[in-house]
Amino acid sequence: MTSNGSETSPSTGSGASRESPRPDRNKFRHKGPIILRGRELQRSTSDQRFLEPEVVAGRAPGDFTRTDPWRVLRIQSEFVDGFDTLARLGPAISVFGSARIQESSAEYAMAREVGQELGKAGYTVITGGGPGVMEAANRGAHDVQASSVGLGIELPHEQGMNPYIDLGINFRYFFVRKTMFAKYSQGFIVLPGGFGTMDELFESLTLVQTGKMTRFPVVLMGGKFWAPLVDWIKDSLVREGMISPEDLDLLYVTDSPSEAVTVMREAHERRNEELRAKARRAGSDFDPEEFLEGDAP
Repeated sequence: MTSNGSETSPSTGSGASRESPRPDRNKFRHKGPIILRGRELQRSTSDQRFLEPEVVAGRAPGDFTRTDPWRVLRIQSEFVDGFDTLARLGPAISVFGSARIQESSAEYAMAREVGQELGKAGYTVITGGGPGVMEAANRGAHDVQASSVGLGIELPHEQGMNPYIDLGINFRYFFVRKTMFAKYSQGFIVLPGGFGTMDELFESLTLVQTGKMTRFPVVLMGGKFWAPLVDWIKDSLVREGMISPEDLDLLYVTDSPSEAVTVMREAHERRNEELRAKARRAGSDFDPEEFLEGDAP
């Protein structure tokens, strides 16, 4: 009220708060399942923006392929390609290690023998497809006419697939590739390596420790190389209570390729017997060996 009693509108002076206008709930647009109102309201439709020439829309050619929704489709396609290609692989063991190992080294010879022993035991050998330890393990499988698989990764410094691979898949995304290693392997054999090898090692230990994977053996090849790491796990992680003493049982360290393969085989057989027992209890004649053999490449 003013001094003469007449009504005025609310003050809009500098000391008074301005009330925002009530949004018009009738002004909205659907973007697929998304509802846009107010400042999010766009004047064009998805179809219009897609069909417009990039120059008119203010975009560089192909910009849409670098958006997150487009990446989701690319990721999905990598999973589909991987699952479709590897589904009938049969029993397989993944071998990890450094790409920098030279052919003349003891580690290369060890990895090659690992590949040979795995192949003779009826396993497909899976590696990251590159040089060094990966090449040696694939070469060992190739020596004994066993299946040899490489799961490559797109890197700034392109390595390419080693020549001893029968079946190779290249991935853009590490997490898709790592899923394939975990899903289609019955165990991991890990030789000396760098950050990538450590990443694969500790992810596998985490998956086993947390029950995401069961009866999944992890063997470290090369006792001298791994001794400081194992000591640190004992003296720091176990002592400080970061892991349980029983978690040390997740690792098996050896210098013998044949012993490493024996560990894989025994774990595989125990796992198969558990599956058979479950099948019998369910009244099924399911045989895990027949299921895993599939149609090897």
